[in-house]
Formats: sequence, C-alpha cells, structure tokens
Amino acid sequence: MRIITTGFMAVLGTGVVAEGLPRALTDADFRPVREVEARLGQLLFYDPILSGNREVSCGTCHHPAFGTGDGLSLGIGDGGIGLGPKRVVDSENMPEQRIPRNAPALFNLGAHEFTVLFHDGRIEVDPDRPGGLRTPLDADMVTGFASLLSAQTMFPVLSADEMAGHYSENDVSQAVRRGVITGEGGAWDIIARRVADTPTYAHDFIAVYDHIDEPDQITFADISNAIAAFMEWEWRSDSAPFDAVLRGEGTLPEPAATGMELFYGSAGCAACHSGPFLTDHDFHAMGAPQIGPGKAARFESHARDEGRFRVTGDPADLYAFRTPSLRNVALTAPYGHAGAHSDLRSFIVAHLDPAVDLQAYDLTQATLPEMPVDDARGFADSSAIMAAIADEPVNVTDEEVTALIAFLDALTDPISVEGRLGIPDTVPSGLPVDQP
Repeated sequence: MRIITTGFMAVLGTGVVAEGLPRALTDADFRPVREVEARLGQLLFYDPILSGNREVSCGTCHHPAFGTGDGLSLGIGDGGIGLGPKRVVDSENMPEQRIPRNAPALFNLGAHEFTVLFHDGRIEVDPDRPGGLRTPLDADMVTGFASLLSAQTMFPVLSADEMAGHYSENDVSQAVRRGVITGEGGAWDIIARRVADTPTYAHDFIAVYDHIDEPDQITFADISNAIAAFMEWEWRSDSAPFDAVLRGEGTLPEPAATGMELFYGSAGCAACHSGPFLTDHDFHAMGAPQIGPGKAARFESHARDEGRFRVTGDPADLYAFRTPSLRNVALTAPYGHAGAHSDLRSFIVAHLDPAVDLQAYDLTQATLPEMPVDDARGFADSSAIMAAIADEPVNVTDEEVTALIAFLDALTDPISVEGRLGIPDTVPSGLPVDQP
C-alpha cells in the first residue's frame, strides 16, 4: 500500500484517506540547548553522587538500554543491585517497597508543548506561581529552574525508595526526614555541596554558567538545569519513519500503513494520542490494573493509586493518568502507570477493553524482581477502577492489532534511541556508571 502525504492527511493506495495526521515537528517546537551545558548534564545524569547513599543515578531508572526507562514494571531505586530487568534487591539494604509507578520515558520532554509532567501531573507550568511552576512543594518551591523538565529532577532525589535512601542512612535522607529541603543544610543544598566539592564539576559549572564565579554558588537548580539540557539534547525524537511521512519525504510499508489508518480512524487511538508527540497531555481513566504499593501517604495503609485525583481532589479525576507520548513506544515496556503489562500487544488488547482485562489480569504479565511484598494488594480496588472507565470497548481484530503494532514501530527514532552523547565511561565523582 502506498501513502502520499497531503498536509494533515495521508492518501492510501486503496483510495482511503487517513485524516487527522499531525503537523511535522520543527526546531521551533523545542527549546534551544547549548551542547556544553548538555555535556555537563550528561555527567550528572549518570553520576550516583546525587543520591543519598551514592549508589543510584538518574540513569539507573532511566537508561537508554531500556528505552529511557528501567525495563521493570515497578522499579527498585535505593537498595537495588544491577540494571534493568536483572536488578534485584540488596539483602543488606532492603528497600521498604517498590517505586509505586512505572518509570516514564524521557523522549521530547524539553519540547515547549510539555507543560505537565509525572503520571498524575503534579508539576506543571503555572505563570502565577513563584518561578512559574506549580509543584507539591508549593511555598517551599525555590526559583532558578530553567524549565519544567529541570524542576522534575527535584523530586526523585528526595524519595527514600528512589534516590534519597532511608531515614538515618545518610545526610540527605536525614534532612528529608526532618523536612529540611530548601536553604542551607537542606537536602538539595547537601547534594549541591557534594557536586561543588568535586573539582571537575566546580570547574565545569563556572565555565558553563555566567552567573557562577565560585563553587559555593552552585545550587541544586543549576544541577537540575544541566541535567534537563542533557535530556533535551540526548533524547529529542523527531527522526522516525513516521516523521518522514509527516514531512512528505517518505511512506510506510504494510502493515504499518494500515495500522496508521486504524490509529487515526476506526481504532480511535488518536482521540487521546494526538498531535505531533502523540499525546493530548490530558488525563484519562483507562482502567489499567493496579499493582504494587499504590500511591499513599505514610500514614495510609491502602495500595490504591487514584492518579490525578490525588492532585486535584476532583472526583472526576479518579484513576485518571496522563496520556503518555508514544514516541519510541515499542522500546519503553512495560506499559501503564504501574507497568502492569510487559508486552505491547497484550497492553493494546487490554486497552481496547480494559474492563475485561481487569477481571482476567494476573501478575505474570508484569516484570517484577523478587521482593517480599504483596504486589496484588491493589487488585481490591479493581471494581472502583472499572467504574471510572468512560470509554466503550473498541472492536479490533488480531490482524488489525498487528497492523497497529507495525505503525507504532514506525514511531521508533534510531537517532534518539542511540543517543547523541551516549553513556560516559567515567564520571567526576569516580563512582561507578551503570553500563548496559
């Protein structure tokens, strides 16, 4: 089947028109990035110095070998050994729980269009707030972050199960325990002082940023800005076969061509996965199974994850999660806010009729390293999740699912997957780098 692009639609060789195709991406969709800043951020991204116990880096849970995720349904940060699906718990530093949500992919997060981040959208651009951002820290939010993506890095370093480590294990976790986050001696300041006391980093920050003349002027916001610049540079994704179609420079073979027709037609995928990044940036209750510890405050004992509702308090947002971008989706398994499905085909089938999947789901469909926790506790909430589903089931044949998967494969961008800077062999702290 031959495809000829005509603006916002594709004319298929059968004469059928696939309408609603997005516009092609251009440089104007992305923030400009300085390579020298990205190179500094690359070192920080892969350096465990930012974690409380100096054992976990950003790259531990967001590794290019696993589509900028970790290959796990629910990750293990502090207290884990190894990388990706081979990661196991450290019996000498046992984590309390799995990380409650699946590690999201990092592609294109620096684009102007991304104004909300995390599965529940708990941080977003808000011009009325200090620094132009709304976060759970509210009045404690510090300024100096160059972008929403930069501000995102504030939170994993404060999480005990992600990067901070558990109470009394180190100076960062102790500061978090006392609620001392900002200011001198706060958790972010402790991390910044570690970086500033590393000669190579001290030199590089002074060289990269005009406002820094001395190492003691380095702040956590500066560290975050560099990491964000790296992510924007490294994982910009606009060179997939699908992009060639949008630019009128290529076509899709079968069955991907039919898959694109279904995606933008009868399968209804584009109702949520719209626009050039294949997301409406909105929140929907799609009925994904709840596995793992759920999202609860320390005084709560349930294993629910009520999604966007925990941010807004609006009952209409119960069990709603942010629509993920589908760029490079074939590489970002497992899928769903809790990573309940490790296989793309099974996830698509479940997505078409989530109520049926909720009733039949079992944990063998997840990728969960052995850990002495009850990962099925959240099943008790399945009826409430089912009641929140708004969409009707979609009838798609097995052959059509195959075509949809072929189209999703056409969203894989070899340039962004390989990365532009790659994984450094060493980092200035001298700590080990996670290598595939």
